[in-house]
Amino acid sequence: MRCGAIYLTIAIGAAIVSVTAQAQEQYPNRPVHVLAAAAPGGNPDVLARLLSQRLAEILGQPFVVENVPGAGGILAAKRIAEASPDGYTLMLNDSGALAININMSADATYKLKDFTPITALATVPTVLVIIPSVPANTVNEFIALAKSKPGMMSFGSAGAGSIHHLTMEIFAERTGIKMLHVPYRGGTALVNGLLTGEIQAGWSGLPNVISHIKAGTLRGLCVSVLKRALSLPDVPTCDEAGIKGFDIADMLGLQAPAGMSPKSVERLQIAIAKVMRESAMAERMESLGMALQENGTANYVRFMQDDLDLYAKVIDRLGLSRKASK
Repeated sequence: MRCGAIYLTIAIGAAIVSVTAQAQEQYPNRPVHVLAAAAPGGNPDVLARLLSQRLAEILGQPFVVENVPGAGGILAAKRIAEASPDGYTLMLNDSGALAININMSADATYKLKDFTPITALATVPTVLVIIPSVPANTVNEFIALAKSKPGMMSFGSAGAGSIHHLTMEIFAERTGIKMLHVPYRGGTALVNGLLTGEIQAGWSGLPNVISHIKAGTLRGLCVSVLKRALSLPDVPTCDEAGIKGFDIADMLGLQAPAGMSPKSVERLQIAIAKVMRESAMAERMESLGMALQENGTANYVRFMQDDLDLYAKVIDRLGLSRKASK
Protein backbone atom coordinates (compact mmCIF):
# COMPACT_ATOMS: atom_id res chain seq x y z
CA MET A 1 0.00 0.00 0.00
CA ARG A 2 2.81 2.35 0.97
CA CYS A 3 4.63 1.51 -2.28
CA GLY A 4 1.51 2.36 -4.32
CA ALA A 5 1.16 5.66 -2.49
CA ILE A 6 4.79 6.51 -3.29
CA TYR A 7 4.28 5.78 -6.99
CA LEU A 8 1.09 7.87 -7.01
CA THR A 9 2.89 10.77 -5.31
CA ILE A 10 5.73 10.58 -7.86
CA ALA A 11 3.25 10.48 -10.76
CA ILE A 12 1.34 13.49 -9.44
CA GLY A 13 4.59 15.38 -8.85
CA ALA A 14 5.80 14.63 -12.38
CA ALA A 15 2.49 15.81 -13.82
CA ILE A 16 2.70 19.07 -11.86
CA VAL A 17 6.28 19.66 -13.06
CA SER A 18 5.18 18.96 -16.65
CA VAL A 19 2.23 21.37 -16.47
CA THR A 20 4.38 24.04 -14.83
CA ALA A 21 7.07 23.69 -17.50
CA GLN A 22 4.48 23.99 -20.27
CA ALA A 23 3.04 27.09 -18.62
CA GLN A 24 6.50 28.65 -18.43
CA GLU A 25 7.18 27.87 -22.08
CA GLN A 26 3.86 29.27 -23.31
CA TYR A 27 4.50 32.68 -24.86
CA PRO A 28 3.68 35.22 -23.64
CA ASN A 29 3.42 34.62 -19.91
CA ARG A 30 4.14 38.20 -18.82
CA PRO A 31 3.69 41.73 -20.26
CA VAL A 32 5.19 42.44 -23.70
CA HIS A 33 6.85 45.80 -24.36
CA VAL A 34 6.22 47.31 -27.83
CA LEU A 35 8.44 50.16 -28.98
CA ALA A 36 6.67 52.45 -31.46
CA ALA A 37 9.38 54.13 -33.52
CA ALA A 38 7.47 57.41 -33.74
CA ALA A 39 6.00 60.22 -31.71
CA PRO A 40 2.38 59.91 -30.53
CA GLY A 41 0.04 60.14 -33.51
CA GLY A 42 2.60 58.87 -36.01
CA ASN A 43 1.73 55.87 -38.17
CA PRO A 44 3.80 53.34 -36.14
CA ASP A 45 2.25 54.67 -32.92
CA VAL A 46 -1.35 54.48 -34.17
CA LEU A 47 -0.95 50.96 -35.52
CA ALA A 48 1.00 49.76 -32.46
CA ARG A 49 -1.84 50.82 -30.16
CA LEU A 50 -4.57 49.32 -32.34
CA LEU A 51 -2.68 46.03 -32.60
CA SER A 52 -1.52 45.87 -28.98
CA GLN A 53 -5.02 46.26 -27.58
CA ARG A 54 -6.30 43.24 -29.50
CA LEU A 55 -3.16 41.13 -28.95
CA ALA A 56 -3.57 41.61 -25.20
CA GLU A 57 -7.14 40.33 -25.44
CA ILE A 58 -6.22 37.34 -27.60
CA LEU A 59 -2.97 36.28 -25.88
CA GLY A 60 -3.98 37.15 -22.31
CA GLN A 61 -1.05 39.41 -21.45
CA PRO A 62 -0.64 43.20 -21.60
CA PHE A 63 1.09 44.64 -24.68
CA VAL A 64 2.47 47.95 -23.43
CA VAL A 65 3.30 50.57 -26.08
CA GLU A 66 6.18 52.99 -25.54
CA ASN A 67 6.86 55.81 -27.98
CA VAL A 68 10.53 56.03 -28.92
CA PRO A 69 10.80 58.91 -31.41
CA GLY A 70 14.03 60.57 -32.43
CA ALA A 71 16.74 60.25 -35.04
CA GLY A 72 14.33 58.94 -37.65
CA GLY A 73 13.73 55.68 -35.82
CA ILE A 74 17.36 55.01 -34.93
CA LEU A 75 16.82 55.20 -31.17
CA ALA A 76 14.10 52.54 -31.24
CA ALA A 77 16.05 50.32 -33.65
CA LYS A 78 19.19 50.44 -31.50
CA ARG A 79 17.21 49.50 -28.40
CA ILE A 80 15.54 46.54 -30.06
CA ALA A 81 18.78 45.33 -31.67
CA GLU A 82 20.43 45.25 -28.23
CA ALA A 83 17.46 43.76 -26.31
CA SER A 84 17.03 40.17 -25.17
CA PRO A 85 15.56 37.94 -27.92
CA ASP A 86 12.98 36.49 -25.53
CA GLY A 87 10.06 38.13 -27.36
CA TYR A 88 9.15 40.52 -24.57
CA THR A 89 10.56 43.58 -26.32
CA LEU A 90 9.23 44.20 -29.83
CA MET A 91 9.35 47.13 -32.25
CA LEU A 92 6.78 48.47 -34.68
CA ASN A 93 8.59 50.58 -37.24
CA ASP A 94 8.63 51.47 -40.92
CA SER A 95 10.87 49.82 -43.47
CA GLY A 96 11.80 53.07 -45.16
CA ALA A 97 13.35 54.60 -42.06
CA LEU A 98 15.18 51.36 -41.26
CA ALA A 99 16.63 51.03 -44.77
CA ILE A 100 17.47 54.72 -45.14
CA ASN A 101 19.24 54.91 -41.78
CA ILE A 102 21.28 51.76 -42.39
CA ASN A 103 22.50 53.30 -45.63
CA MET A 104 22.92 56.87 -44.47
CA SER A 105 23.48 57.42 -40.76
CA ALA A 106 26.67 56.76 -38.82
CA ASP A 107 24.49 56.37 -35.71
CA ALA A 108 22.73 53.35 -37.21
CA THR A 109 25.18 50.75 -35.93
CA TYR A 110 22.83 47.85 -36.72
CA LYS A 111 22.09 45.72 -39.79
CA LEU A 112 19.01 43.80 -40.94
CA LYS A 113 20.54 40.63 -39.50
CA ASP A 114 20.22 42.15 -36.00
CA PHE A 115 16.43 41.80 -36.12
CA THR A 116 13.87 39.00 -36.23
CA PRO A 117 11.23 40.11 -38.73
CA ILE A 118 7.90 38.91 -37.37
CA THR A 119 5.45 40.16 -39.96
CA ALA A 120 4.57 42.91 -42.38
CA LEU A 121 1.44 44.77 -41.30
CA ALA A 122 0.56 47.57 -43.70
CA THR A 123 1.96 49.78 -46.40
CA VAL A 124 1.58 53.54 -46.30
CA PRO A 125 1.92 54.99 -49.79
CA THR A 126 2.83 58.61 -50.30
CA VAL A 127 1.01 61.05 -52.55
CA LEU A 128 2.44 63.89 -54.62
CA VAL A 129 0.62 67.05 -53.59
CA ILE A 130 0.81 70.62 -54.83
CA ILE A 131 -0.74 73.87 -53.66
CA PRO A 132 -3.77 75.15 -55.61
CA SER A 133 -1.87 78.15 -57.03
CA VAL A 134 0.37 75.81 -59.07
CA PRO A 135 -1.21 75.74 -62.57
CA ALA A 136 -1.23 71.96 -62.99
CA ASN A 137 -4.12 69.53 -62.67
CA THR A 138 -2.28 66.36 -63.68
CA VAL A 139 1.12 64.80 -63.14
CA ASN A 140 2.11 65.41 -66.74
CA GLU A 141 1.13 69.09 -66.51
CA PHE A 142 3.20 69.38 -63.32
CA ILE A 143 6.21 67.73 -64.97
CA ALA A 144 5.95 70.03 -67.98
CA LEU A 145 5.72 73.08 -65.70
CA ALA A 146 8.75 71.99 -63.65
CA LYS A 147 10.77 71.37 -66.81
CA SER A 148 9.96 74.89 -68.02
CA LYS A 149 11.37 76.33 -64.77
CA PRO A 150 14.35 74.11 -63.85
CA GLY A 151 15.39 74.65 -60.23
CA MET A 152 12.85 77.42 -59.69
CA MET A 153 9.99 75.41 -58.20
CA SER A 154 10.32 74.11 -54.65
CA PHE A 155 9.38 70.91 -52.87
CA GLY A 156 9.43 70.11 -49.20
CA SER A 157 10.28 67.00 -47.22
CA ALA A 158 10.28 65.78 -43.63
CA GLY A 159 14.06 66.23 -43.62
CA ALA A 160 17.10 65.52 -45.75
CA GLY A 161 17.20 61.80 -46.42
CA SER A 162 13.59 61.23 -45.35
CA ILE A 163 11.39 58.97 -47.44
CA HIS A 164 9.58 62.10 -48.70
CA HIS A 165 12.88 63.56 -49.90
CA LEU A 166 14.16 60.40 -51.54
CA THR A 167 10.83 59.67 -53.21
CA MET A 168 10.95 63.08 -54.89
CA GLU A 169 14.57 62.54 -55.93
CA ILE A 170 13.66 59.23 -57.54
CA PHE A 171 10.62 60.87 -59.17
CA ALA A 172 12.78 63.75 -60.46
CA GLU A 173 15.36 61.37 -61.89
CA ARG A 174 12.65 59.33 -63.64
CA THR A 175 10.93 62.41 -65.11
CA GLY A 176 13.90 64.68 -65.82
CA ILE A 177 12.85 67.60 -63.61
CA LYS A 178 14.90 69.74 -61.23
CA MET A 179 13.42 71.34 -58.13
CA LEU A 180 14.67 73.20 -55.04
CA HIS A 181 14.59 71.01 -51.91
CA VAL A 182 13.35 72.60 -48.67
CA PRO A 183 13.77 70.20 -45.70
CA TYR A 184 11.46 70.51 -42.70
CA ARG A 185 11.56 68.87 -39.28
CA GLY A 186 8.93 66.19 -39.73
CA GLY A 187 5.87 65.42 -41.82
CA THR A 188 3.55 67.81 -39.97
CA ALA A 189 5.90 70.74 -40.60
CA LEU A 190 6.07 69.72 -44.27
CA VAL A 191 2.28 69.90 -44.61
CA ASN A 192 2.23 73.25 -42.82
CA GLY A 193 4.83 74.52 -45.29
CA LEU A 194 2.51 73.57 -48.13
CA LEU A 195 -0.60 75.09 -46.55
CA THR A 196 1.18 78.40 -45.91
CA GLY A 197 2.59 78.51 -49.45
CA GLU A 198 6.24 78.35 -48.40
CA ILE A 199 6.72 75.48 -50.86
CA GLN A 200 4.85 74.39 -53.93
CA ALA A 201 4.97 70.59 -53.85
CA GLY A 202 5.91 67.57 -51.81
CA TRP A 203 5.38 63.87 -51.23
CA SER A 204 3.48 63.09 -48.05
CA GLY A 205 2.05 60.07 -46.29
CA LEU A 206 -1.67 59.83 -46.99
CA PRO A 207 -2.87 60.23 -43.37
CA ASN A 208 -1.35 63.73 -43.19
CA VAL A 209 -3.01 65.11 -46.32
CA ILE A 210 -6.21 63.17 -47.07
CA SER A 211 -8.43 65.78 -45.42
CA HIS A 212 -6.65 68.64 -47.19
CA ILE A 213 -6.99 66.98 -50.60
CA LYS A 214 -10.70 66.36 -50.03
CA ALA A 215 -11.15 69.97 -48.85
CA GLY A 216 -9.31 71.34 -51.89
CA THR A 217 -6.58 73.09 -49.94
CA LEU A 218 -4.06 70.73 -51.54
CA ARG A 219 -4.22 68.96 -54.90
CA GLY A 220 -3.26 65.29 -55.12
CA LEU A 221 -1.56 64.38 -58.40
CA CYS A 222 -0.61 60.71 -57.99
CA VAL A 223 0.07 58.04 -55.40
CA SER A 224 3.41 56.28 -55.23
CA VAL A 225 2.23 52.66 -55.52
CA LEU A 226 0.74 50.55 -58.31
CA LYS A 227 -2.78 50.46 -56.86
CA ARG A 228 -5.02 53.44 -56.14
CA ALA A 229 -5.59 54.25 -52.47
CA LEU A 230 -9.08 53.33 -51.26
CA SER A 231 -9.16 56.58 -49.30
CA LEU A 232 -8.33 58.63 -52.45
CA PRO A 233 -9.99 56.72 -55.30
CA ASP A 234 -9.93 59.69 -57.70
CA VAL A 235 -6.16 60.17 -57.47
CA PRO A 236 -4.34 58.06 -60.08
CA THR A 237 -1.16 56.09 -59.55
CA CYS A 238 2.06 57.40 -61.08
CA ASP A 239 2.12 54.28 -63.22
CA GLU A 240 -1.31 55.13 -64.61
CA ALA A 241 -0.09 58.66 -65.31
CA GLY A 242 2.72 57.31 -67.51
CA ILE A 243 5.61 56.90 -65.07
CA LYS A 244 5.67 53.16 -65.59
CA GLY A 245 6.68 50.92 -62.72
CA PHE A 246 6.88 53.73 -60.15
CA ASP A 247 6.21 51.87 -56.91
CA ILE A 248 7.48 53.23 -53.60
CA ALA A 249 5.79 52.70 -50.24
CA ASP A 250 6.62 52.59 -46.57
CA MET A 251 6.02 49.20 -44.95
CA LEU A 252 4.96 49.08 -41.32
CA GLY A 253 5.94 45.87 -39.60
CA LEU A 254 6.74 44.19 -36.30
CA GLN A 255 10.24 43.14 -35.37
CA ALA A 256 12.12 41.58 -32.47
CA PRO A 257 15.80 41.17 -31.64
CA ALA A 258 17.66 38.53 -33.66
CA GLY A 259 17.32 35.03 -32.24
CA MET A 260 13.70 35.05 -31.05
CA SER A 261 12.21 31.57 -30.70
CA PRO A 262 10.46 30.41 -33.91
CA LYS A 263 7.60 29.03 -31.80
CA SER A 264 7.04 32.41 -30.17
CA VAL A 265 7.25 34.12 -33.56
CA GLU A 266 4.65 31.73 -34.96
CA ARG A 267 2.32 32.30 -32.01
CA LEU A 268 2.52 36.06 -32.58
CA GLN A 269 1.98 35.67 -36.32
CA ILE A 270 -1.18 33.61 -35.80
CA ALA A 271 -2.61 36.15 -33.35
CA ILE A 272 -1.71 39.10 -35.58
CA ALA A 273 -3.26 37.44 -38.64
CA LYS A 274 -6.50 37.08 -36.66
CA VAL A 275 -6.47 40.76 -35.70
CA MET A 276 -5.68 42.01 -39.19
CA ARG A 277 -8.60 40.03 -40.67
CA GLU A 278 -11.11 41.77 -38.41
CA SER A 279 -13.40 44.21 -40.21
CA ALA A 280 -12.97 46.91 -37.57
CA MET A 281 -9.19 46.87 -38.05
CA ALA A 282 -9.48 46.90 -41.85
CA GLU A 283 -11.87 49.86 -41.76
CA ARG A 284 -9.65 51.81 -39.37
CA MET A 285 -6.56 51.19 -41.50
CA GLU A 286 -8.41 52.26 -44.64
CA SER A 287 -9.44 55.52 -42.97
CA LEU A 288 -5.76 56.16 -42.22
CA GLY A 289 -4.67 55.48 -45.79
CA MET A 290 -2.98 52.20 -44.89
CA ALA A 291 -3.15 49.07 -47.04
CA LEU A 292 -3.20 45.66 -45.33
CA GLN A 293 -0.26 43.40 -46.15
CA GLU A 294 0.04 39.62 -46.25
CA ASN A 295 0.98 38.14 -42.89
CA GLY A 296 4.29 36.30 -42.51
CA THR A 297 8.00 36.96 -42.84
CA ALA A 298 8.95 36.08 -46.42
CA ASN A 299 7.41 39.11 -48.14
CA TYR A 300 8.51 41.37 -45.27
CA VAL A 301 12.16 40.33 -45.56
CA ARG A 302 12.05 40.74 -49.34
CA PHE A 303 10.46 44.18 -49.06
CA MET A 304 13.06 45.37 -46.55
CA GLN A 305 15.93 44.15 -48.71
CA ASP A 306 14.41 45.88 -51.75
CA ASP A 307 14.13 49.09 -49.73
CA LEU A 308 17.75 48.75 -48.66
CA ASP A 309 18.89 48.43 -52.28
CA LEU A 310 16.60 51.20 -53.58
CA TYR A 311 17.66 53.82 -51.07
CA ALA A 312 21.35 52.88 -51.19
CA LYS A 313 21.48 53.97 -54.82
CA VAL A 314 19.82 57.34 -54.38
CA ILE A 315 21.70 58.11 -51.13
CA ASP A 316 25.00 57.40 -52.86
CA ARG A 317 24.00 59.52 -55.87
CA LEU A 318 23.10 62.47 -53.65
CA GLY A 319 26.15 62.07 -51.41
CA LEU A 320 23.99 61.90 -48.28
CA SER A 321 25.74 59.02 -46.52
CA ARG A 322 27.52 59.80 -43.27
CA LYS A 323 28.77 56.25 -42.85
CA ALA A 324 32.51 56.08 -42.08
CA SER A 325 33.09 53.48 -44.80
CA LYS A 326 31.48 55.61 -47.51
